[in-house]
Amino acid sequence: MKFAVIVFPGSNCDRDMYHAVCDIMKEDTDLVWYENSNLENYDAILLPGGFSYGDYLRSGSVAATSAIMKQIKTHAEKGKPVLGICNGFQILLEAGLLPGAMLRNENLAFMCHQEPLKVVNNSTMFTSSYEKDAVVRYPIAHGEGNYFCDEDTLKELQQNNQIVFTYENNPNGSVADIAGIMNKEGNVLGMMPHPERAVEELLGSDDGVKLFQSIVNNWRETHVVNA
Repeated sequence: MKFAVIVFPGSNCDRDMYHAVCDIMKEDTDLVWYENSNLENYDAILLPGGFSYGDYLRSGSVAATSAIMKQIKTHAEKGKPVLGICNGFQILLEAGLLPGAMLRNENLAFMCHQEPLKVVNNSTMFTSSYEKDAVVRYPIAHGEGNYFCDEDTLKELQQNNQIVFTYENNPNGSVADIAGIMNKEGNVLGMMPHPERAVEELLGSDDGVKLFQSIVNNWRETHVVNA
């Protein structure tokens, strides 16, 4: 399976993502600069965390208008997996690939610590290796991670099982404790916590490995690959 980690000016979790997929999962992975790149031959697109374009205007808003997003949208329309983490989630929201918006954390402070999450939907290409309602520990690192959507959107997310992860302690004020959501088709996931920083016990948790393993397993099953 071939992964593309998209690098924007200001990305700072791209190496973490690369390490998780290439070094831990042993999958073919490229760091792909956002300009003049062809994503056609990649099986999965990963949008890492950081401060793309310095978070000017709104977090993720400038990156969402970059030319490479047209390719990412085409990739998503083909049903291929797209994963946005932290700033990557913000970019997906700004680009309209996921519903809702991000607000400043409720306490108006940047937070960086381990956070327990619940896997509320394990019937996805991103979470099939987890048990339903499993509690996992991923680190968070954000100042604008307060997920917001209106009541109608929330009802739709709930009815379609698009809420994938919820916070156990809701550190930022997100509506309905939401930590991660996917699109209706189930192939675009955005989440604020960092599974790529939870792939080794040395770092405090290896619970993130199963997320990347789920992506790989789904690809192998749909492509009839035995490994």
